[in-house]
Amino acid sequence: MSRLLRALILLSFAAACGSGNFSAPRQLDNACAIAAERPQYIKAMKRSERRWGVPVAVQMATIYQESKFIGNARTPYQFALGVIPMGRQSSAYGYSQALDATWKEYKRETGNRTARRDRIADATDFIGWYMDGSTKRLGIPKTDAGNQYLAYHEGRSGYARGSYRSKPWLLRVSGEVAQRAQLYTIQMATCPRRF
Repeated sequence: MSRLLRALILLSFAAACGSGNFSAPRQLDNACAIAAERPQYIKAMKRSERRWGVPVAVQMATIYQESKFIGNARTPYQFALGVIPMGRQSSAYGYSQALDATWKEYKRETGNRTARRDRIADATDFIGWYMDGSTKRLGIPKTDAGNQYLAYHEGRSGYARGSYRSKPWLLRVSGEVAQRAQLYTIQMATCPRRF
């Protein structure tokens, strides 16, 4: 084998080892399958639930809606005249699709200065932190996945103003988040292995 070929193989192997696994689990409609395939997800969500009181199913439903469990998810690009790239729709990134400014606020308030949006443990902690704040400031129960999602999507000020009321599509989506949280709750109660 030539030196060049060996070097390329070694370089490819090193690159593969260093890349993160940002792909989605295979069965997104089955909480037990997600937990079995990615036990680190459930471990992170349970840690967030203990710290902030936001149920695992609410966190899961939010992540499903925001990123479909894709760790490096980003918003699409906007184009002028259909062809000229103008940048992304927003700075949302990662599992939680947290915006840059909100992520900075989270890091400052929690002291978690090394937090990354593409790391599941940090993303679930962020969701717990944000929803805990929504409970304190807006009175939304932590088990109310639909209204928590509305506050998450619109921001707390937007939720307080009722900005979501003029967005029928968002009301539909928040209903879907609530239904998914209920589905995940039922499924997790019947998983063959308790998490």
